[in-house]
Amino acid sequence: MTGDASSSALSYSSGSNALSHVYIQYPPLRCHVPGSRKLFYDDGNKLILSLTPNQVFSWKIATYNPYAAPSFDPISEGSVLSIRYSLDLKHLAIQRSSHEIQFWNKETGDTFSQKCRSESESILGFFWTDCPTCDIVFVKTSGLELYTYGTESRNLQLVQTKKLSISWYIYTHESRLVLLASGIQCKSFTGFQLSSAGMISLPKFEMAMAKSEANSKPILAAEDLHIITVYGRIYCLQFDRVAMLLNSYRFYRDAVVQQGSLPVYSDRISVSVVDNVLLVHQVEARVVIIYDIYADSQAPISAPLPLFLRGYSKANVAFSQTASRTSGASESKNLSYTEETTYGDQWKFLVPDLVLDVSNGSLWKISLDLEGISASSSEVQLILEFLQRRKLEAEKAKQLSLAIVRTIILERKPIPMVARAVDVLLAAYSQAIKTCSYNKRSRTEEISSSNAPNAAVDFYSHVFSPIKEEMTGDGSYLTAITIEFLQSCSLEKLKVYPNTYALLVQILARDERYAELGLFIMNKIIEPSKEVALQLLDSGRQNQQIRKLGLDILRQLSLHHDYVLLLVQDGYYLQALRYARKNKVNTVRPSLFLEAAYISKDPQHLAAVLRFFSDFIPGFKSSADHNTYHRFVAELNS
Repeated sequence: MTGDASSSALSYSSGSNALSHVYIQYPPLRCHVPGSRKLFYDDGNKLILSLTPNQVFSWKIATYNPYAAPSFDPISEGSVLSIRYSLDLKHLAIQRSSHEIQFWNKETGDTFSQKCRSESESILGFFWTDCPTCDIVFVKTSGLELYTYGTESRNLQLVQTKKLSISWYIYTHESRLVLLASGIQCKSFTGFQLSSAGMISLPKFEMAMAKSEANSKPILAAEDLHIITVYGRIYCLQFDRVAMLLNSYRFYRDAVVQQGSLPVYSDRISVSVVDNVLLVHQVEARVVIIYDIYADSQAPISAPLPLFLRGYSKANVAFSQTASRTSGASESKNLSYTEETTYGDQWKFLVPDLVLDVSNGSLWKISLDLEGISASSSEVQLILEFLQRRKLEAEKAKQLSLAIVRTIILERKPIPMVARAVDVLLAAYSQAIKTCSYNKRSRTEEISSSNAPNAAVDFYSHVFSPIKEEMTGDGSYLTAITIEFLQSCSLEKLKVYPNTYALLVQILARDERYAELGLFIMNKIIEPSKEVALQLLDSGRQNQQIRKLGLDILRQLSLHHDYVLLLVQDGYYLQALRYARKNKVNTVRPSLFLEAAYISKDPQHLAAVLRFFSDFIPGFKSSADHNTYHRFVAELNS
């Protein structure tokens, strides 16, 4: 929760900035009230607290809303070192000094104070917990004290003590992890996780620290440590100021393992986590470096770039001021300062993705610009894998991924590169089927082409369909790409969208590769479907063998109505009539057969067709079609 910074100039824009991959969105949440003297962050309840001499105002930020109005409670006057609500919001605890914490019951109005038993010890801080064995934890220089809060009595009940010599500590409610620093250099640590599952004691460990001089022993400070949670894993990042490295430690139930180091380019840094992406703010260098440590990679996703302010304009400022007054919130005491600087001296980075400008009473939410990240990276496979793991803007990530694949195909990139890109996207979709809402369906339902959304349908609509006309002269290349796609679908057991097969038919026929097309059909590389059959029929206008393949597929798939219609259109109306009778096709209008027979100018054929319908369709003799074509027979015979 610590992290100070120096100021730097901002550039302004209302859209995506190609020179940035991390941004804060204007307007911020204004959390300054007249007469306020301090701002605090209650991470257990995700509240920003602003204090006046006799009131505490609170803004809920779990769902970030820059126009949210605060609620407030009365407090007694006095010094405030720290303040937090209980997790059920029924009690308020205020640390008044290094020896006293005051409690207020909101429902009864009762107050009482808990003081240190010994003058030799002092309270470093406290936090509420959802651990089943205690409600609140005091962190003292002499160790931890775990208490339950008695609702009937006006005091705390001590349930457990952990005796330790503590110099300072860090804690985040997100991880439920408290790290206690001790030793001359404050590099020896004892850790406890207090969650709803109980209390876990972590093994003691030491952090690595480089020496600046032969006899120098640098001291680790609380602001040099950052507890983060990424992909459900808990890490502690330690800034080694001498080595200019950010050392990473991963916490397991029975071990703490150093996982490598990241380079640091500034004497002052802080970190954020947005959508499981680690952001390392190089404050003095005025840039942000982003890492995706899903596979414990220590390589940045893209080049270091500045933090960007999005959506700032004079019109937006005026609207923000009006909205703030309407909602009852007060304007910042120095509005222009916030809009003109980033990484201000009073900026405090809050776990995981917020930054509080204490001097101006403004809270900013940090976001990723996925479009900017994609544009700034040349590693196609790396950026596609990165996009598949994004959850906050999953739809945008999907669209960007498809656009990247479409672009590298249009740019005629090597086929192995395109194949790897396709593999990444289809593997991600297959994994989503196995782990998300699709797992409630049967495997047949999961891969059905009628289900939406389907990766094969995202591919055809956004990749193959837009490029097929632009690549008319690259049939061999596009064929190879399509084959790679089909192989990837087969590997992931995903059903291919039929129009993709039809596209392959179109490409091969356009290049007059009829023999190859016939082999693809015979060997089931191209799966039979109505779409494929119709494309074969269309492409087979210049090749009767290909057209026959289309007819065979219609018959194979029992698409009797379509098969009969095509026979009639090709002039084989008697064959169509026999097929319709054999397969009980009664959906084709008699007039189509009669018209085809009449066009042939063969009175015997027309009479045979007319007699067929008269014999097998009740009431046909009294229909208008019977009278009309009976007359036509007579005319042809005359």
